[in-house]
Amino acid sequence: MTGPAAARRSLLILVACGCGIALITFGMRSIFGLFTDPVVDTHGWSREVFALAIAIQNLVWGLTQPFAGALVDRYGPIRVLVTGGIIFTAGVALMTVSTSPLELHLTAGVLVGLGMGGASFVTVIGALGRLVPEERRPWALGMATAAGSLGQFLFAPLGQAFIIGYGWQHAALLLAGLVALVVLLAFGIRGRPQQAAMADSEPDISLLQTLGRAMRHPSYVYLLLGFSVCGFQLAFITIHLPPYLNDLQVSPAVVGWAIGAIGLANVAGAYVAGSVGSLVGNRNLLSVLYFSRAVAIALFLVVPVSSWSVLLFATVIGLLWLSTVPPTSALVALMFGTRFMGMLFGLVFLSHQIGSFLGVWLGGLLFEMTASYDVVWWLTVAVGVASALVHLPIREQRATYALKPGAAGG
Repeated sequence: MTGPAAARRSLLILVACGCGIALITFGMRSIFGLFTDPVVDTHGWSREVFALAIAIQNLVWGLTQPFAGALVDRYGPIRVLVTGGIIFTAGVALMTVSTSPLELHLTAGVLVGLGMGGASFVTVIGALGRLVPEERRPWALGMATAAGSLGQFLFAPLGQAFIIGYGWQHAALLLAGLVALVVLLAFGIRGRPQQAAMADSEPDISLLQTLGRAMRHPSYVYLLLGFSVCGFQLAFITIHLPPYLNDLQVSPAVVGWAIGAIGLANVAGAYVAGSVGSLVGNRNLLSVLYFSRAVAIALFLVVPVSSWSVLLFATVIGLLWLSTVPPTSALVALMFGTRFMGMLFGLVFLSHQIGSFLGVWLGGLLFEMTASYDVVWWLTVAVGVASALVHLPIREQRATYALKPGAAGG
């Protein structure tokens, strides 16, 4: 069958498989914080040991992502997603038999980071940005981002229940089995990147030309700086919120539901962000989101902690969680087109992961130095305000020199 009906069905299959991969990989990635205390208690390590493993994971993921994006741009997404899914599964499974900090850093850190570079929701977003028609692109990107959030909602209570019921090693093995489903879903992400590029009628310029011009474009640099703050905030909260709440004697069930509530609220937040960015301006939306995060975190720190305050904070911060991704990725596509979307968004994501490394590592390091997370919590407030300001000068328009190879532009 050919025609509009077949095209719609192919589009639905493409987006559905992409959403499934985003759900699984982001869901698994978001719950490593639940393993912090069980792992360090089993081995007698400090929280800094586990935090460094996850910091390495975030950094390796970030370093890998631009190359994975470039491979998707050149060869299509299937082989990249399959390879990433296999490595991701192996890293989670081998974490259970890691008996030294070095082994933990290599498995939960390096292997999982490499796997996420190939099979993360970021790879999915890059692929959908290339394969989905321009008029449906904001919808597809919002759906994939929302699916990642739904994964966090589903995996958090599931992971906590597995840990409580079976111990953290068996829980990790069960979750690794779910991650392996990515390999099957990858075969639904079909299509040739060149088709999307031709549909967009973009000029035939090289990757190196586009990359050089992007790094000289101020608005792109502002995106890099701002998205690093996103990584700092989200990674710190993801990994250190569970042990922070454990120290405050919050019920483990509430901790699990708090992580899940972030994901559930973000389903709405990410989808709405993908829908309204073109109405209010993606630059303006990003500034509001980062400033709102800073306010929400500050209020959480000054209000007495209770089960209700924890769940309310989780819900509010969840609405602001990955809602930065659709406007950020949309700005990249607007500035430079989609020919090298995977690579250019991968570089933006690398800045996110550098921030993630610092957020996770400083959280563990300063906790061991001060026996408190307070310094890093307030740092997340300060950088949130700074990021809100950084996005204001962004010019929300096509970078004209990306369209004219001979132009000097800016």
